[in-house]
Amino acid sequence: MASATESANAIGGGQADLSFDFISPFIIGIDSGQPITVLAGAMSGCFELFVKEGIKTVADLKGKKVGLRFLGATPHVLLSIIAAEVGLDPVKDIEWVVNPKSSPIELFVNGKVDAFVGNPPESLDLRAQRIGHVIVKTSVDRPWSQYFCCMLAGSRDYTRRNPVATKRALRAILKATDLCATEPSRASRRIVDRGFLPRYDYVLQTLNENGYDKWREYDAEDTIRFYSLRLHEVGFVKSSPQKIIAEGTDWRFLNELKRELKA
Repeated sequence: MASATESANAIGGGQADLSFDFISPFIIGIDSGQPITVLAGAMSGCFELFVKEGIKTVADLKGKKVGLRFLGATPHVLLSIIAAEVGLDPVKDIEWVVNPKSSPIELFVNGKVDAFVGNPPESLDLRAQRIGHVIVKTSVDRPWSQYFCCMLAGSRDYTRRNPVATKRALRAILKATDLCATEPSRASRRIVDRGFLPRYDYVLQTLNENGYDKWREYDAEDTIRFYSLRLHEVGFVKSSPQKIIAEGTDWRFLNELKRELKA
């Protein structure tokens, strides 16, 4: 499965037309000049910050080690802004560990790092095995739970040249999120039966724990504004939220679908 960073780069580089992923790589791509257009928010939640015993708060991560696949990966970006919210300097106060021979979750399980940022199925594995404990869960902890985590974005050229196809794709994704929210058992069975993921129980748990019912309720532009400001504060982007919104969003399709797909 492609990472959110890879998906954003694929859209920005013209290798993909549309993608559904975590918001921060899209914002970073827009800031760097990539032709990315964010179209809608789809869900909230899914990330969890696991820590070893003795760590009770995010502030306790000062001087601690956190495993990463690479610098700039979504867990690095997300934990940086979470740390900054409590007054830590994510560059000076946290030791980021990248080990090409071990995945971040392996480093955490083996005691080589003190914290791990994960999402399903890795986060469900850790919980099931009672490895570490969670101090931040973005599906329930504020302010993260009040905004979309994953949004739909498209190539600027594709969305402008193919408005009908773009709207159809967006409609299909939003209807799918409705199904996940209203009929999680049915949606989980479809996902497993079609071979996308192997474990029905993990899929069902994921759908039940995360906000697949938020696309009508939450303000997509407010999510861009919130994350753009946080990313600017820790140095991941240079542009203002207003510039990111002006250059990298288009809510016309979403607004039309909100009227058409009334609950």
